[in-house]
This record gives sequence, structure tokens and C-alpha cells, in this order.
Amino acid sequence: QEVVDKYLDCGNPKCGFARIRCPDCGAERLLMFSCKTRGFCPSCHAKRREEWGEWMREKLILDIPHRQVVFTIPKMLRIFFKFNRSLLSELCVCGKEALLKYLRATTEKHITPGIIAVIQSFGSRINFHPHLHFLVTEGGTDKKGQFHKVSQFNDPLLCRFFALEVFSLLLRKKLINKDLVQKILHWRHTGFNVHSKVRTEIKEDAERVGKYMIRPILSLKRLSLHEGQVVYQYGKHSSERESMDYLEFIARVTSHIPDKGQVMVRYYGLYANAHRGKMRKKGADTLCPLIIEDEDPIIPS
Repeated sequence: QEVVDKYLDCGNPKCGFARIRCPDCGAERLLMFSCKTRGFCPSCHAKRREEWGEWMREKLILDIPHRQVVFTIPKMLRIFFKFNRSLLSELCVCGKEALLKYLRATTEKHITPGIIAVIQSFGSRINFHPHLHFLVTEGGTDKKGQFHKVSQFNDPLLCRFFALEVFSLLLRKKLINKDLVQKILHWRHTGFNVHSKVRTEIKEDAERVGKYMIRPILSLKRLSLHEGQVVYQYGKHSSERESMDYLEFIARVTSHIPDKGQVMVRYYGLYANAHRGKMRKKGADTLCPLIIEDEDPIIPS
């Protein structure tokens, strides 16, 4: 309710404004206060996304190739995350642990990558579709600070690591039992999926992918009203659109507002605040690691 009320008053002059005056020509204009809500307001989030993208490119990421890794869970398990949003944070940890175990299994080295993790609860139709977007360095550093490259990703193997992490989480929470785990694992398509084909080589491309990862819930350009129905175009073609009444639309959009204080963008490994702080204290250059040209990683079956 608080987020919606702020959004409705975004840009409302009755809620306050700043008067801007040019000291040279004396021209004046009014700047209305914005709501500054996270993700929900397309205008405020667009500004936040541009600022975040520039900071990420200039201050955070390494000047090395990155991969976008997308983790998806089965429809059967999504209900648990819909009514217990704290589980989304633990789902993010599952993705991180799966990725670390995968890299260490394929390289046979204890390496630490740089990870920017984004939790998304919405799909293209504004439906509830919890999944993870990771921007990951192609490789990681060992205990000596040397960076080992990993230029190949085996999605099916990484998916198996991720599925085991999610099953372990839900079993610990006593939300599922082992019989359901075995049932899902014996399906031809378990519903778990990992996609890591999007690759970037320069910082500008990594910034573009990062800004895509933190995009807002919906795009106003895709929104229209037709015969009393709210119409949302979710695909590239005009035929790919969905109509709904306004109450359904409000319910869908507001269901993706994160809980107060819930962190939707997380940083692990080389990009974690703790690691970057230690490196600064040592006087090391956090953006230029010593890269070791490894051979192709071992891909276990």
C-alpha cells in the first residue's frame, strides 16, 4: 500500500517540488518530487537503472568476458515462493552455490568468480514467475589472486547442480518430501532450466545485459486500454498480447512489489562488498586481475 500510494503521487506538484533557477539568464522551472520506489515506478526505476549501469561499468565489473546465466524452476515449485517471499533470497543462494560447485568441479580448482545476482518474480505476461539472472565472470581467482578463465559452460550439468540445491532447500523447509523429488527427477523435462548462451566481451555489453536484468516490472509502451480491458503486449508481435480486467492487472503488478527491506540485487565473490573492501585495503587493483590462460575445463558427465 505504501509503495502504491507513493507511485500515485509521483510527480504531483501538490506533494512538493523544487524551483530551479539559472544563475546566468534567470530562467526558472519547477522539478516535481519523484516517488523513488524500487522497480514499481517505470520512470523512477529507469533513472535508477541508468545510474546503476554506469556505476557497475565504471566501478564494479572486471574488464573481462561475462556470461548471463538464467536459472528457472518448475511451475510445481513456484507456489512456495509466491506466499513466502523470504524464500526468494534463499533461492538466490541456491543459484550461487550451484555455480560455485560447478566451476570448482569443472576446473578442479577452488576459484571464486564475480557474480551480480538479480531476483525476478515476474514473467513476460506480468505473471508470477520466480527466476534468477546472474551476470558471471568467465572464470575466477584462486587463493593467490590469479584469475583462471573458463570459456565454456555446460548448461545441463549446471542445471543438475541447481536442481539439487533447490531440492535441498525445500526439503530443509519441509515443503516437499523425497517422493516428490524422485518424481520430478524421473520426468523427461524436470522444469529446471539453465541458460548461459548470452556472452559479453566488453564492459559496455555487460552494462547493457545488467540493465536488462534489473528492468522494471512492466513497460508502459506495451500497455493499452481496449473496450474496458487492459491489454499488455508481452512479445515482439502485436498478436502476442494478453487482455485482462483492471482488477486482474492491479493484482498482477502489485504482487511483484518486493517486501520492505528485501534485497533484489546481490553481489557475490569478487563483486561482494567485503571482498572489494579487502582488496582496496591491500592496495590491489580490483578491476585488473592477473589472468592465467588455462586449458579447456574438464566437463564431467
